[in-house]
Amino acid sequence: MYDNLDAVFGALSDPTRRAILARLTEGDLTVAELAAPFKVTQPAISRHLKVLEGAGLISRRRRATARLSHLEAKPLGEATEWLARYRQYWEESYRRLDSLLSVLQGPAQATSGRNEARRTRQ
Repeated sequence: MYDNLDAVFGALSDPTRRAILARLTEGDLTVAELAAPFKVTQPAISRHLKVLEGAGLISRRRRATARLSHLEAKPLGEATEWLARYRQYWEESYRRLDSLLSVLQGPAQATSGRNEARRTRQ
């Protein structure tokens, strides 16, 4: 199930590729349409598309003379599912840390209140 995670996270590590995926959420686009907002050449965008395609994040098909890129959601869902397991771990760790901080701050706040009362009496 998670066989492709290295390729997916590798593809997502580049901000241009993440931006390309974001644009594809609005629908299929050609290389020229994908390249328009970037200050890179179409061949550079094509290389990014090959990485995304290799990771299974996009598929490409021909429509007449244009080659359209299409977002494939399944690998993103698998990556999200994998990350969710770690999110649960960290949330539990933060809950334990919050509990410990409450215990440690409890006596300190009581002591702080007593010291302030002493200062006002003097």
